[in-house]
Amino acid sequence: MKVGLEVHRQLDTEHKLFCNCPTLLSDDPPTLRFVRRLRPTQSELGQLDPAALFEFHKGKQITYEADAETTCLVELDEEPPHLLNQEALEVAITISLLLNARPLDEIHVMRKIVIDGSTTTGFQRTCVIALNGKLAVDGKEVPVQQVTLEEDAGRKTGETRDSVVFRLDRLCVPLIEVSTGPVIASPEEAGRTALAVGRILRATKRVKRGLGSVRQDLNISIKNGALVEIKGVQELELVSKVVEYEVQRQLALLTIRDELRQRNVKETILKDDFTNITDILAGSQSKIVQSALKHAGVAYAVKLQGFRGLLGRELVPGVRLGTEMAKHAAFWGRVGGIFHSDELPAYGIETSQAQAIAKRLGCRETDAFVAIADQEENVRDGLRAVVERAREASQSVPEETRAADPDGTTHYMRPRPGAARMYPETDVPPVSVSAERIQRLLNSLPRMPEEIAKEFQSRYDLSSKLAIQLVDSEYLATFEEIVASSSTVAASYVATVITESLKSLQREGVPVENLQEDHLKQVFHLASKGETAKESAVDLLKWLASHPESDASRAVVELKLAMLTRDELEGIISKVLLENSAMVKEYKSKALGKMMNLVMGEVRGKADPKRVNDLLRSMLERAL
Repeated sequence: MKVGLEVHRQLDTEHKLFCNCPTLLSDDPPTLRFVRRLRPTQSELGQLDPAALFEFHKGKQITYEADAETTCLVELDEEPPHLLNQEALEVAITISLLLNARPLDEIHVMRKIVIDGSTTTGFQRTCVIALNGKLAVDGKEVPVQQVTLEEDAGRKTGETRDSVVFRLDRLCVPLIEVSTGPVIASPEEAGRTALAVGRILRATKRVKRGLGSVRQDLNISIKNGALVEIKGVQELELVSKVVEYEVQRQLALLTIRDELRQRNVKETILKDDFTNITDILAGSQSKIVQSALKHAGVAYAVKLQGFRGLLGRELVPGVRLGTEMAKHAAFWGRVGGIFHSDELPAYGIETSQAQAIAKRLGCRETDAFVAIADQEENVRDGLRAVVERAREASQSVPEETRAADPDGTTHYMRPRPGAARMYPETDVPPVSVSAERIQRLLNSLPRMPEEIAKEFQSRYDLSSKLAIQLVDSEYLATFEEIVASSSTVAASYVATVITESLKSLQREGVPVENLQEDHLKQVFHLASKGETAKESAVDLLKWLASHPESDASRAVVELKLAMLTRDELEGIISKVLLENSAMVKEYKSKALGKMMNLVMGEVRGKADPKRVNDLLRSMLERAL
């Protein structure tokens, strides 16, 4: 197995890459909407990029939304791009130097054809900053092939079968890309490499955090398999699982190929011979079929010779060969899905109807079939995609680009792009990078994560494990601000909440990605002022993750976690002492520990334990 990693991270700069708009996402309603259709163009050699051709084949109408605060005429492609953002360039060079890469002495901006609608221009602007770096990962040297600076894409806010909507606030935000060599040899090593790259990026304190600010792409191949690119892995914890599942998927496809060879199934016997089965399915209870027929649709089927039992074969959890065929049909045919013989009877199609389809197609015991109900043009395009996927299955694992799903599995996205997608940007002049500039940045490099962890361990009296977890988290700067402004909450407790507690909430399914830095600061500020107990921090953050538009003061009210007054606390302690008077009488002053547990059970999160202990001790002495 060989894996190459591409880590993308938004830079936290004042302005976008080619204009003076801020790098902010807008919560305000858009003030401008317009519609475009993008088309593929030939390269300088007269070639069409297969990925661009694929996106064009979808035929989707693209709606763009914008607002004056975050978008200008550059994003609308109504004005040429401005000069390359020098702040972003210096951050990119700094990252390159931290990765031991050699910065280029002249930066040339290129255009990369992208017509999925994520840019208004039909291309993405990108430039190589440095080459030939290296990164140490658990004693192994991982080559860094290149460091690239590019503009981020628009933010997809909606999609239907025929259209897609993008918000332009994210378009042109500076994005760093770090590409490693294909030397990663295990799923765990892929995860550790992604973590190591992330540590260096965060060490600059010039990268954005939060959902959507970081994306990891993986290039994976195995012996006798294929090079497959997987895009959009957002969670670091998913990197190793994505690699594991992709290897499992390719091995399963190779097993299917070998079985097809034993059945003498060759690419040439899989034909685009589609048979009309509308009359057979007209009486079915399938909602999909009935909806298609109601809108003047048809139902067709195709025989897949020798595929019986293989369409239902699981490749990875929840994904079968039939699932992959359905995704291809959906993309190329714009259909909702497929029916295949390995899963029938189901979906309102009865055994007798499935048998009738097989008979009409002339299926033998070893043959399978796939059926689609939709508009005739879509049905034919969808079935052609199914047959093409079947031909690929009979040959080997297809090279393609896939998208990551939240559970670590992937789905077909588009063909792999070729060299025809790149050409020079004619509106942005090259930028010279002097030796003096590089030396100045070398002299002011930020400290590496390991050095920061050791310092934090000493300064804040943290364990080595907690210090490393803090450095690896997205909240390092936030931690420093909280500790600096609060003398009553221990630094180790703040660090534990920011690292281990947030991870625990995430495992519980709490949307911690919704938490803003201000939420964390507010919670600990209230605790330091004595308005809520520090032990309430996790409960407050859990509530704020589900109500990100609110604030910590509101959370305290909603959860009834305000600190008790002295009178309220004395009342609770008196009640506990009275209810347990026999124990107090028997154990006398030794009853303090037992009484403390009982009182804290009543007031936890609403009172400072030291204050409770002092008050309880005093009231217990009076009672005795």
